Amino acid sequence: MSELNKPHRPRKALGQHFLHDSNILNKIVAAIAPQADDLMVEIGPGLGALTRPLLQHLKHLHVVEFDRDLVPRLRAEFPPERLTVHERDALKFDFGCLGTNLRVVGNLPYNISSPLLFHLAEYADRIKDMHFMLQKEVVDRMAAEPDSADYGRLSVMLQARFRVAKLFNVPPGAFNPPPKVDSAVVRLAPLPAEAIAYRDARAFAEVVARAFGQRRKTLRNTLKGLVDPTAMTALGIDPGRRGETLSVTEFARLSEQAGHQVSSPAADNPT
Repeated sequence: MSELNKPHRPRKALGQHFLHDSNILNKIVAAIAPQADDLMVEIGPGLGALTRPLLQHLKHLHVVEFDRDLVPRLRAEFPPERLTVHERDALKFDFGCLGTNLRVVGNLPYNISSPLLFHLAEYADRIKDMHFMLQKEVVDRMAAEPDSADYGRLSVMLQARFRVAKLFNVPPGAFNPPPKVDSAVVRLAPLPAEAIAYRDARAFAEVVARAFGQRRKTLRNTLKGLVDPTAMTALGIDPGRRGETLSVTEFARLSEQAGHQVSSPAADNPT
């Protein structure tokens, strides 16, 4: 038996859980609604479960695959005029090289989902929309409202750049091997430039990072040295509030005050 014909054993180190449920696949494709001339890239195509139905609608598809055992299988099954395989780590891939009005899809490895979302956010001005399968807990955090248990740094940073919509849940049995958690499909659509509440991205990221760095502390303490309590009050924000109660717009207002204090970008990997 050739290497290409041997069954692929999912690699735990890469967080591989291959979607195989045809009903769920059909629901994902329907949510994406691919059109023939769309410029689309799939992250982590794996064994091609989503790739095949997408190519029933698209003239061409790009995929980014890190597993070097899977790349030859993809190239053997799909001709290059239909599928371009980029053998890269998605966390380091330059999505901007593909063009503009880009549509991004994929069953993302759960162990790198947050940093990958932030990497993709750097290309928001070149992206039309994104549809991802993620751990349900992560999707709940992405779409959470202020003053809820799931609301945090990830919620604020993504909602500041995207409209986030949770579409539907997916049970573990839809995958091989089944993950130990439920999953969900989410849609992210970049906000137009005029709808982005902040002007200084670095200051905004720093304010949000500090506000959620110690969730039980008030803004008076978490933003000490960055935004004066008097300035908070002048903005209509009580310094005695905690970060989890603030809207994206309120964080943006605080970041305007903090801009001159920020000397370096906040770290990635929000929690």
